[in-house]
Amino acid sequence: MINMAEDYGYKTDAVKATRVASEEIDKTFRSSCIGAFRAYIFCTFKVLIQWIDLVSATLGGKVLAFSDEWFAEASNLINPTPPIRQPGKMVYTGAWYDGWETRRHNTEPFDWVVIRLGVASGTVEGVEVDTAFFNGNHAPAISVEGCFSQNDEEVISWKGGRGSWETILGIQECGPSQSFGWKLDQPTTKQYTHVRLNMYPDGGIARFRLFGHAVPVFPEDKDVVFDLTAAQNGGVAISCSDQHFGTKDNLILPGRGKDMGDGWETARSRGKGHFDWAIIRLGAPGYIERFVVDTAHFRGNFPQQVKLEAIDWTEEGSEPQADSAGWQEVAEPIKCKPDLEHEAESLSKDKRFTHVKLIIIPDGGVKRLRVFAKRAV
Repeated sequence: MINMAEDYGYKTDAVKATRVASEEIDKTFRSSCIGAFRAYIFCTFKVLIQWIDLVSATLGGKVLAFSDEWFAEASNLINPTPPIRQPGKMVYTGAWYDGWETRRHNTEPFDWVVIRLGVASGTVEGVEVDTAFFNGNHAPAISVEGCFSQNDEEVISWKGGRGSWETILGIQECGPSQSFGWKLDQPTTKQYTHVRLNMYPDGGIARFRLFGHAVPVFPEDKDVVFDLTAAQNGGVAISCSDQHFGTKDNLILPGRGKDMGDGWETARSRGKGHFDWAIIRLGAPGYIERFVVDTAHFRGNFPQQVKLEAIDWTEEGSEPQADSAGWQEVAEPIKCKPDLEHEAESLSKDKRFTHVKLIIIPDGGVKRLRVFAKRAV
């Protein structure tokens, strides 16, 4: 392997990380269930991975600054959709690429892009860099650095300098048109608000993913009511019965989405008495005030009815299953309508809960679930 630090004059800390083969990246990092595979996903009761992409534009990740983006825009790096190719498509700067591509002959040690996480802060477990369709103009090597700061302008001012950046992933060699993954041997214990992706010395990268856990910044006032299912507040979709058309993880994203593709949608059921379910771990234990179940964009495939249950799960190192003892109904059943935010008051405002279960009857699609609660401090 090339000694990139020596060649380019920018040293990073020796963070131990294990290379993940391209074909193992999805299974290693992406939230999935036993029995999951790419074309069709059927979830059983045990969750394997509960990490999220901390820089995803879907979560609110944002590119704040970059050294160069002559051929292709840096914002493409955090696009949640897979990169695409359009052979023969030309734009003013040359061939069109779905990724971030800089000029040739960079005189600095590396090109860089600064990204603010889509969550208040986060700890990191792994990194993915995808050079899909960049061949001959791909990034030879990368590194990732992080910092914790409430001042975007200060972070931007460091540009390609040392600043207060700390190594998350040391310099790693890349190659043409494939995904590269690294799992940190020791996940970070420090929280980060910003990351800088460094590319040595220039070239192209299609996508950048930073896998880890959201670490919310809660208000000091314990009486503040806010959405404890939101991914930004540490909520995690841990399991589901089915996610044929849309993943359970979409339930806890911000906003009302853009179409049916960014909600949770199950396959059509044919059996009598069928229902589907999804379990969400709250970002913190809380006293639930009210719920919002949103069927935005689901107009011919919304559920007939929705039920909501909750549980106070105290068994450390495990998660509740759909049939665990202790689930209780926490809202009146909701008769659903298309493309609508359905609100429901909690029936148990004085009881502490850690998880909620969304039950849809018999099947269909839901865009978002909101659980507004006070933290149980």
